[in-house]
Amino acid sequence: MTQVSAMLEDTLLWPAEWEPHSATWLAWPHQKADWPGKFQPIPWVWCEIVRWLSQVETVRLIVPPGAAETVRGMLKQSHADLTCVELLDLPTDRVWLRDSGGQTVRMAGGGRALINWKFTAWAKYRNHRKDALVGDCMASHLALHLVQPVSLAGRMVLEGGAIDSDGQGTLLTTEECLLSNIQQRNRGLGKAEYEQAFHRYLGATHTLWLDKGIIGDDTHGHVDDLARFIAPGRVACVRESNLADPNHAILEENHRRLRTFTDACGRRLEVVDLPMPSPLFFDGTRLPASYANFYIANGLVLVPTFNDPADCLALGILAEQFPGRKVVGIHAVDLVWGLGTLHCLSQQECA
Repeated sequence: MTQVSAMLEDTLLWPAEWEPHSATWLAWPHQKADWPGKFQPIPWVWCEIVRWLSQVETVRLIVPPGAAETVRGMLKQSHADLTCVELLDLPTDRVWLRDSGGQTVRMAGGGRALINWKFTAWAKYRNHRKDALVGDCMASHLALHLVQPVSLAGRMVLEGGAIDSDGQGTLLTTEECLLSNIQQRNRGLGKAEYEQAFHRYLGATHTLWLDKGIIGDDTHGHVDDLARFIAPGRVACVRESNLADPNHAILEENHRRLRTFTDACGRRLEVVDLPMPSPLFFDGTRLPASYANFYIANGLVLVPTFNDPADCLALGILAEQFPGRKVVGIHAVDLVWGLGTLHCLSQQECA
């Protein structure tokens, strides 16, 4: 593992999620406080996710020290392919590897590197020091170059759920997440500074800025609940048909912007509409339920479902968009009580 200063003469590129994976990284759930009153079914949701992923690629599953045998037993009960599951003993605070884990990128000169943004737990939790070390451990385990992005303000704070890539130089993000003062990820940084960082560390020449995130999203604007690249020049975007729902105006503005954008290759974006499920609440809290939080694996797309009539519509739309992949719904009514679903908990390792 080498540090960033010795290798940034090389061009880095963050591949699209639909490009080949070497593995998917997950972390085993153990923080009961993240699902108060609903934790019991959560490990079994992970088992179902691992069962599907292990059919198509390696799963690198981070487990709390001493828990490997218990986890292995549950996965066996769930008929996961244990020959494709690697259990790694590593303490974590939570499971949201999309945000705490590092992003594997390709180097033009050959090989891969791991981009490791500073993780501050969305300025929400004090207990995040273990999660902040996950990227370093991933790089060490894979023997990859470790790249820690910096700006004039110091090491850059960013979560993987805040950005999405088409693998051809175009990146999606939101103004609420990166520019508002709500969570102050990088005080004083504007669009120009972010775009320079995305160019330098992810190979993005075009950054497309959406407006705000959905109601209930405690990250304040992560794009992976809003709009996702699904092919070169094509984006899936959620829309809310109920005019009285506060998400309606938010999502219409994002949709309007997408229809005006061109990507790094000069293409006007094709926008594919996804529905939103009916509002989902638990214990008085509106939850960030969104079909945009799907995860693309080798030959497979996992989609959160919410016991909602729109489930079938969302699955059908995504099945049309991914004809070479099996599209599978994963029950996420309990999962989303932790304020995230499938994309939030997974991190692809590019081949």
